Order: sequence, then structure tokens, then C-alpha cells
Amino acid sequence: MEIRQEANRSGLVALLSDLLIEVIQDQIPSVAGEELLALLCDRNAFGHACAPGARSVVHDRIDGEKILLTVGDIAFDKYMDGKWEDEHLISDEILDFLHSADHVVANVEGAVCTFEQDKAATGEAALVHTIDPAAMKVFRRMHAYIWNINNNHVMDAGQQGLLDTLANAKSFGAKTIGAGRNLREAAQPLFLEEAGGIGMFAVGYRPRCRAAGPQTGGCLPWTETDLIRQNISDIKKRCRWCVIVCHGGEEFTSLPSPYVRDRYRSFLEMGADLVVCHHPHVPNNYETFPGKAIFYSLGNFIFDTDYQRAQYNTEKAVLLKLNFTEDAFTFEPLGIRIQRDTERVVSGPLPDIFTDVQEEEYEKLSPLAAKMFLEAVKRQHIFLFPEKYADASEADWEANFMDPDRFERFPNECLDFRIIYPLAQKSKEGAWKTSALSRVRDYILAQMDPLV
Repeated sequence: MEIRQEANRSGLVALLSDLLIEVIQDQIPSVAGEELLALLCDRNAFGHACAPGARSVVHDRIDGEKILLTVGDIAFDKYMDGKWEDEHLISDEILDFLHSADHVVANVEGAVCTFEQDKAATGEAALVHTIDPAAMKVFRRMHAYIWNINNNHVMDAGQQGLLDTLANAKSFGAKTIGAGRNLREAAQPLFLEEAGGIGMFAVGYRPRCRAAGPQTGGCLPWTETDLIRQNISDIKKRCRWCVIVCHGGEEFTSLPSPYVRDRYRSFLEMGADLVVCHHPHVPNNYETFPGKAIFYSLGNFIFDTDYQRAQYNTEKAVLLKLNFTEDAFTFEPLGIRIQRDTERVVSGPLPDIFTDVQEEEYEKLSPLAAKMFLEAVKRQHIFLFPEKYADASEADWEANFMDPDRFERFPNECLDFRIIYPLAQKSKEGAWKTSALSRVRDYILAQMDPLV
């Protein structure tokens, strides 16, 4: 696999096209409007009109290559509230990178619906996220016509919020993966007939990615092993490539917990080719295998709240471009950051953690990462429950972590501190000091102290 860089610029014609198409989409949100749009720009692979601004892009493509681009978490709360009206929310450089892809996959982190949120809420009550349908204009600018809706906020407005999200996606011209009106619909793969065929579907962690049932809406849980295995098998019979989008992993960690890493690796063993993940709200490492790869977390794309500002590196992220041919794939990352003085998304250096961490280095660094994660959990608890944890002792924290009935602990799935806490204690042995990945080690160490 190789990492390639590219430079893309747009011209005046593309800008005028953007403005004209956006006016039409705002003023004629109907089938007739979509038909008119089809006359003004190319159609995407689903037969729907492309979003504004098919920008001219410099990209040295291999014959037959198709490009899938994935982004991290998107929500429009707190500091991003109303930012869909900012035409410069996403920098031109990032838009060019997005527009160089054939397909853009967005993690739509919340129900797209009209919902009255308490904007003055604090603590846990502030962790409810929905997306105003007006924000879909940002997805148009991104050319994001594939929405992952398997996440821990798509059900925040209940079953009706999910139904509204599906209806809004349909009217927008987007395909959805990962959630639906029932489990069968939530598990349905999306097929792209390109580069030998690309099939993808999405899974999510328990308990927050609320599971769909035979007759109830929700998400495809990552524990539906038989269904996941069948999906992979069905895709590989039809397609060269199988991509799994996953919403999971511990929030604010730098490296995946052992059981999360094992779960994603098991998807590759079942036959998947790539696993691309989000949810931690920070970038993580990746791991390559012969012809396969796991990207453990892309971080936030458009998402900025006080809950996240209480942690390190939540303003840093990666956009991931996957370049497919029938024979191989390559990937191209673009480092981005949320510029918090303007609340805009701009390009930035790739985070040091975005590195290929192989087995030997993972074994050395995972105890240090586990210790760092414990510090992040302490910051999280102090933010959410200051009256209980602001003055907690180490004995109090240990009792919290090792409580077998701890809230939201799912053994070998999520927040399993009976695994993480002992792993963190192994950091005292100092194996991490011998790691060859010094920049990764230093990145983790820099997050040990309280955020000031």
C-alpha cells in the first residue's frame, strides 16, 4: 500500500456552477428540481444529480481506478450550531480533496430531523445530537451521497427521528448504510459496480448504537456475527472488495483496546478487505495486512462540543481516500483540524498517531495507551459528574473501573475496565520505552496530564 499526495484547485466555472445549483436545490426541493439538476451536472453512481461544483481536479488515476472517500464524525451542535450557513465552513483544499472522489461516505452522527433540543443542557443531557435538515446543504457541498447512520446518536430522536432520517436521505438522493426500519434493512449492503465491485455495510458498538429488531428500527450491532459473516460472504461472491464501516471503539483513546482490535481483525478473517472506523472523536492508528487494512478511527470532521473540548486532540482528524482497482487498493490520507477561533475545518498535518502500528509495537504501546485512556475517562467523568468525581481518590477510581456492574460495561466489547485497568498497570514495566515508534509514544505521553 502506498500513501500519495495530491494538489487540487477549482476554477471560476465550477464556482458559478456551485452557486447556480445550490440556488436551484434550495428553491426547488422536488422531483422536478432534481430532474433540472440532472441537466446541469453529471449524475452519480446511483443516478441522482451530483452535488454543486464538480470541481476540476488534478489526479493521476490508474485506468479503471475508482475512489471511495470516508470522513469522520459529523454533527452540528454547540459550536457548530448553524455553521451549515457558513459557505467557508470547509476549506477549498478539503473540498477539492472530497470532490476528487467518486463516492464520499459521511458518518451522519444524529437523526436528520426537526427536533427541539435543549441548547442550555449540561452534563449527560448535552449528549443528545440531531441534525437540522437545513444542514444537508453541507453534504451537498461535500458530494456526500453515502450516509453511514449506524452510530450512537441516530436514535436520539426515537423511531420517528430514524424514519425522518431515512426520508430525508431519500429526498436528498443519498444511500444509507447501517440502520433501518428493521434488522434486515439495517444489515443491507450497498453495492458499487466499479473496480471489480465494491460492497459495503456498517456495524456499531453496543449498547449505544441501539440495535434494530425484526420489527423495530435501529442499527446493525457488531455482535451479529452470523449476519456479518453472511454479509461478507454474499459481498465477496459478487464483488472484488468488501468494506465494513464501523462505529465503535473507546472514546478519546489513542490505540484500540485489545478486544476492539480483535473484533475488527476477526472481520478481516471472515473475508472483509477493509475496516474503516469512527466514534472515538480522535484519530487513531491504522494497521495493514497483506491486501487488507484497518483504520481504527478517523476522528471528528464537523463536530465540536464542550464534552469533546475536555479532551486532547478532538480537533484533529483524517480524511481517508481509498483508491480501488480490480487488483489492489492504495490509500491517501489528508490531515485536517477544526480551527476553533473561526469554527471552520481546514487542512493540517497528519496526526502522529496515524501510523501503521503492527503487532510487536502494539504489544509494547498498548499498556501506555490504556493508562492514557484511564486519564481520559477521568476527565470525562469529571466533566459529566463533577460533584461526584472532581475530588475522587485513586482508590475511588480503581473501585469505579473494577466494578463488575459498572454502567455501560459490556464484557469484551465496550468499557471493559477489568481488561483495560490491569493492562494499564503493565505500563509500569516500561516496555513502551523500547518502542521504535517514538512519535506515537510521545503523542500518547502528551495526553497523560489534566487538560489545561
